[in-house]
Amino acid sequence: MRYTFVILLFLLASQTSNAQLFSREKVTYDANQGRGTTDNDLLRWGYFLGINSYDFNFDYKEDLRDIYVKRSPGFSVGLIGNLRVNQFVDIRLEPGLFITTRELFYAEEYFEAVVPSSTDLVREVKSTYIHIPLLVKLSTKRINNFKPFVVGGVSTALNLSSNEDNPNDNSNGQFRTKSSAQFYELGFGIDFYLYNFKFSPSIRGIFGFNDELVRDENPNSPWTSNIENMKTRGVFVNFTFQ
Repeated sequence: MRYTFVILLFLLASQTSNAQLFSREKVTYDANQGRGTTDNDLLRWGYFLGINSYDFNFDYKEDLRDIYVKRSPGFSVGLIGNLRVNQFVDIRLEPGLFITTRELFYAEEYFEAVVPSSTDLVREVKSTYIHIPLLVKLSTKRINNFKPFVVGGVSTALNLSSNEDNPNDNSNGQFRTKSSAQFYELGFGIDFYLYNFKFSPSIRGIFGFNDELVRDENPNSPWTSNIENMKTRGVFVNFTFQ
């Protein structure tokens, strides 16, 4: 149900904007009516809603069967601060709250000394990130009422659900991750200029570059001993309003 609101919002914006986007009338800022675009402002503000899909990328010590990651769509919401450099370049800060869940499925070959139960083979990893990216947005020349762009940069995230300091580990059913993570990001989107706001759907990939796994106390733990590195990667679909 939480994704229904985002989808309906996107459809509503699309229906109300269709005539504006492809008409010959170019939407510009009207100071008297207080509406239109504000691209020439040095600072602009906005917010975004979105859907995310997080994954893990594993590097292994031994060649065993891969740990399967089942991804579930998550929800994202946040704010936007935009600094205009020139007509084609903007610098953006987009702090937000990102909620997601992943499930890890282990093969029985990871458990050499014991016969695993069904619960031993699955670990649920819930994550609530405070995600803060610093991005550079490169736009093309505006074409009537829309303008394509690419965006890239670096980000850091604080995982409020990491359980990094939890004394219990996988022997007690608790999979732990580090509370901080760093990423680089790359994506693209389109700015649509409407009479009352600028609507910007975009898609962005994120790629972690630090190991996020907190290993179990037992050095031979079937859940963590064969993992060399565990890094987050994911895809964001954001709908931005400015």
